[in-house]
Amino acid sequence: MKPRIVLTHEFVEYVPEDLKERTLYVSLKFATVVHRCCCGCGREVVTPLSPTDWQLTFDGVSVSLYPSIGSWNLPCQSHYWIERNRVRWARQWSQAEIEAGRVGEARAKLRHYGGDASKSERSARTPTAPPAPDTTRVGGIGGAKPKASLWRKLKEWLFGP
Repeated sequence: MKPRIVLTHEFVEYVPEDLKERTLYVSLKFATVVHRCCCGCGREVVTPLSPTDWQLTFDGVSVSLYPSIGSWNLPCQSHYWIERNRVRWARQWSQAEIEAGRVGEARAKLRHYGGDASKSERSARTPTAPPAPDTTRVGGIGGAKPKASLWRKLKEWLFGP
């Protein structure tokens, strides 16, 4: 059984280099939330805020992120929800579920940002995964990339260079 975890949150402009365990760093300026994986592996988890990524709710006391956080690119492959500063563990997903989720995310981005639906349907049947998100820090910003760069990467993944 996974431990019960209560998180704290800090609204910051820039994400600090040294992340504290059990702390969510919320940068509204860069539309990003960063934290150490709640499983205890210590890896950095970056959740970009956007209409097609995660949404943040702040009720004046606590924060929630939607949808769940699936650390599919990390060795732990942790899966959990953050609701009112509390971690609610979710079941582990199979590789097929992870791939289906990635295809669904790519379709949502195409619907939101535009694109050729017929090409996206052909690409969605391709069993390869999109490139892992780039979480490299740029000037202490916490990994947020301009939307144009994300869109370019998505287009290249779906339609080729």
